[in-house]
Amino acid sequence: MRSMIHAISAAAFVGEFVAVVQAATLTDVCTTSYVQASLPPDGTFNGISIDPSSVVVHPVTNYSATGSVFYPNGTFDYCNVTFTYTHSGLGDTVELAYWLPTPANFLNRFLTIGGAAEAINTGTQNLPGGVLYGSVSGITDGGFGSFSTDYDVISLITNGTIDRQALYMFGYQGIHEMTIIGQEFTKLFFNMSDAKLYSYYQACSEGGREGWSQIQRFGGQFDGSIVGAPALRYGFQQVNHMYSGVVEKTLGYYPPSCEMEKIVNLTISACDPLDGKTDGVVARMDLCKLNFNLNSTIGTAYSCASSSGSFGKRQAGGGTTTPAQNGTISTQAVAVANKVIDGLLDSAGLRVYLSFQPAADISGDTSYDSDTGLWETTANTGGGAEWVARWLNLVESSTIGNWDNVTYDTLKEWMLQGWQTYEDVLQTTWPDLTPYYSAGGKILHFHGESDNSIPTASSVRYFESVRSIMYPRLSYNDSISEMNDWYRLFLIPGAAHCATNDLQPNAPFPQTNLAVMIDWVENGVEPTTLNATVLQGEYEGETQDICGWPLRPYWNNGTMECQYDQASINSWLYNFDAIKMPVY
Repeated sequence: MRSMIHAISAAAFVGEFVAVVQAATLTDVCTTSYVQASLPPDGTFNGISIDPSSVVVHPVTNYSATGSVFYPNGTFDYCNVTFTYTHSGLGDTVELAYWLPTPANFLNRFLTIGGAAEAINTGTQNLPGGVLYGSVSGITDGGFGSFSTDYDVISLITNGTIDRQALYMFGYQGIHEMTIIGQEFTKLFFNMSDAKLYSYYQACSEGGREGWSQIQRFGGQFDGSIVGAPALRYGFQQVNHMYSGVVEKTLGYYPPSCEMEKIVNLTISACDPLDGKTDGVVARMDLCKLNFNLNSTIGTAYSCASSSGSFGKRQAGGGTTTPAQNGTISTQAVAVANKVIDGLLDSAGLRVYLSFQPAADISGDTSYDSDTGLWETTANTGGGAEWVARWLNLVESSTIGNWDNVTYDTLKEWMLQGWQTYEDVLQTTWPDLTPYYSAGGKILHFHGESDNSIPTASSVRYFESVRSIMYPRLSYNDSISEMNDWYRLFLIPGAAHCATNDLQPNAPFPQTNLAVMIDWVENGVEPTTLNATVLQGEYEGETQDICGWPLRPYWNNGTMECQYDQASINSWLYNFDAIKMPVY
């Protein structure tokens, strides 16, 4: 019947599948007819029709994957498959892409890959991470027109009218549909019959948020999920991108980039040894926050050579765009840094949101205006301005004009507006994960401690929200123990946003998270610490262990210990007393 539905002869259907049973090669299975025969038949998914005529197949041999922080280097063969589907009554077209390992290397695994920023996928750059571990890897274009089309480009039908189908595809539906279609396609392609298919998720930033959108809604969809630096509390997070600029405008000082870089580097140097080991890495941001006073940097000299590129916004082409910078750290610059690190408070002094850790790179909020010879900040660039223009005001624009009349209270209002408007689709903070837990799913949640895009404490807050909601009658330590059976949070010392950190090059990064998750799910090996590798700097290649929250690392006579430190734990927790509703 399936072959009739897909207009493929029964003989071809049977012949192709016999090839799999007999340990087929990539050449045997990576064909248009074989893939068409492996598509889930009509009726498998309510409201979804797959188009067999859209199938495009490319066998690829000796593919070399290198340079990723999310998986090790490797070389492999794979089958590159794309096809489309449509939703009943919509007349839309959604394109999917899957990389399938050779039959001999397939290990009964499927990996869902998420996106980044306003993209629902990261192109092909993270697909190798699954194939290297014997998994099919999949992405979706969300129905946005191409794999390279970001959601923001098509978010509005016209000014004032949002494309709600695209919104929900971006929010969670697109990733979900790609996953369930891909899971069935994988089973049929490899003729798995009743064999167990292990399903995993891996992505960072917006992809991390997308991961939580699946965990919170579809309990049995994944056996294991790896979510990095997720853009949780979407309405808060997007507006928070504007906070540093509003601080500078409010305080009336726009520090040269070199001045802020010097403050950050001095912070790193001062806080580096607080973990008992001097290696150029701030592994104890909590001790840094508790013990280091930024005022101690006032009066220190800074100097940066002139640079060329696109830094000066009014310079066309190449040439010098920033002059040489020389001076001493000012009281005003430290006031800006302290206010940025403290996080958003309203005009009554009540806390609205959280911010970055002290050693995060906060030097990129100003630019040099070559016409005026002044440093400035602008409201016309960045995800925060676009969020207000496009998502809140529903205008085809990525700017809000200027900072005039934008105050801390304005940011609060925008955060609350975004929360209320998009709570059901983008906020992604539902704390009761009982269905996922009951289905046996595991979660590996990680966040760089020096993240300068999404504050690290954002992940701590969500973990603690889940813990308090799911284990309200247990003591703190007992609830942490229960959580760690299935959900673990790791703060990565020195790491930037979903990446290594040039300011702390000796910092390790968890490059083999998928291998760790596979071992946890399939072999029961619990990651009490997380494997990480130094990917650059003088210690490149060195492996290190990362402590799981709430334990913090401390080096004692050359041995790293994971310690419980209540004052340090408390430094990561915030009371959002400016908001009357619970903020998970």
